[in-house]
Amino acid sequence: MASQTKYKTGRRYNEPGHAHALTFSCYQQRRFLARDRARRWLIDALQLARTKHGFSLWAYVVMPEHVHLVIFPRKDSYSISDILADIKQPVTRRATRYLREHSPQHLARMGSRKPGGRAVHRFWQRGGGYDRNLFDPEAVHTEIDYIHANPVRRGLIEQPEDWVWSSAGYYSGHADCLLAPDVEDLPSLTGEKKRGR
Repeated sequence: MASQTKYKTGRRYNEPGHAHALTFSCYQQRRFLARDRARRWLIDALQLARTKHGFSLWAYVVMPEHVHLVIFPRKDSYSISDILADIKQPVTRRATRYLREHSPQHLARMGSRKPGGRAVHRFWQRGGGYDRNLFDPEAVHTEIDYIHANPVRRGLIEQPEDWVWSSAGYYSGHADCLLAPDVEDLPSLTGEKKRGR
């Protein structure tokens, strides 16, 4: 039986027809996404990136110090690295600008040095994070359920749909989801698998 996923460490597989489960973290696991303001910056960046790169956002959850996404690039040629850059860089810029203007004493928490020694501000942990190709409907739906349950496992809420910084509410029928996922091309489960969800 063929594997349902491809695991990667470092190398990315930009393969047409594959979805991607992406996880990326804040710099040094700091809780930079604990405030609604920063979470809104991320939601805005996600919306712009999916329009620019033409990917379907099947699911997401924004945690205080990391993010999970399930995306499906619709173009034959795409770059997950470029997609991530267009999600992450605007958040870093907005956070840096906000702290300079309103809370400069906290800017040092984002301070880092590049390998050459140049000082920079980091919102995100260096590197691309975790990227897993998904090419089986069951694997896709399992991943979506898994990421939606993140806030429950952490004890932040009791039901996945109660976490507003997630697409779980949309899947539970809430019309007021902050960023509605793209479900038109989401593969469906059939028969026993669908009933068992």
